[in-house]
Amino acid sequence: MLDKENKLEQEAVDSRVYEVGYLLVPTIPADDVSGVYSSMKDVIATLGGEIISDEMPKNIELAYAMDKVIQNKRYKFTEGYFGWFKFFMDASQVAELKKKMDLDTNVIRFLIVKTVKENTLSQKKFTRVEGPRKKTTKKEDGDTEQEEIITEELDKEIEAMVTEA
Repeated sequence: MLDKENKLEQEAVDSRVYEVGYLLVPTIPADDVSGVYSSMKDVIATLGGEIISDEMPKNIELAYAMDKVIQNKRYKFTEGYFGWFKFFMDASQVAELKKKMDLDTNVIRFLIVKTVKENTLSQKKFTRVEGPRKKTTKKEDGDTEQEEIITEELDKEIEAMVTEA
């Protein structure tokens, strides 16, 4: 009984959570991207990995040109299909996954990192953009009326604050 528990604990220690982000060549026809995506999932599964979450590759424009040598020819890419997988895998199998991804001619670049199981994507938050504040004046009947601050007054106030500091 104890041996089983120890074995399960050891497997949990050996099996870590990883994330791989990858960039595929843009020369893949859009219809075939899902096939390449499936084959990458299969590679992870054959190495004993269990996928937690993933994202289908999407075509993006790159910030700078990236080179890839394919069959002794150097190609430059300014766009590509970006996707990622988050998965459990034994630490001993990660090197094999790296070798397989290095040899894949569809992959321009990839990055494998240790991570946590929880979702770490940042959520978009609503932020209020405030412009110059407006002065309010009261009318005789109790309603408030807004007047815009004149830019000259605003510049004078800013300059006064800067000179005080």
